Amino acid sequence: MKIKSISYIFLWTIFSVSAYSQNVKLLNINQLNERIKNGKDSTYVVNFWATWCAPCIKELPHFEKLSGEHKSEKLAVLLVSLDFKSKLESNVIPFVKRKNLKNEVFLLNESSPQEFIDRIDPSWSGSIPATLFIKGDKRKFVESEFTYEQLLTEYKKL
Repeated sequence: MKIKSISYIFLWTIFSVSAYSQNVKLLNINQLNERIKNGKDSTYVVNFWATWCAPCIKELPHFEKLSGEHKSEKLAVLLVSLDFKSKLESNVIPFVKRKNLKNEVFLLNESSPQEFIDRIDPSWSGSIPATLFIKGDKRKFVESEFTYEQLLTEYKKL
């Protein structure tokens, strides 16, 4: 009986550790705005991307590098996927795990693209990748793919 208990504990531990990968949460625009509002002393870099967007995937490592190199600066990098909500389990979570993303990852839970696009930035055409930089009352929206150097330059401008 003791061996059986140890086996269950061992298996539970293995499954718990493997299940503890990056957690992808659903998030709507109101929740995103609340999250940013509650952290006014931080700089936020919010990247809008999708698993099917090649330029998005290409630049994701740059956001990981930025947050890793600037940990002490109260920087929050939020990766907001624009994949369909129905793709959360089948595409987004496996993608995040495979790419070993460390930044917080969300899946945008909104039904009207034009409405959330306008609420993020009225100048946004809706194309991705797109990134919103926020520090206090300063906001800058960029609708293009970044090299690491370009991303770092935009971050330092804030």
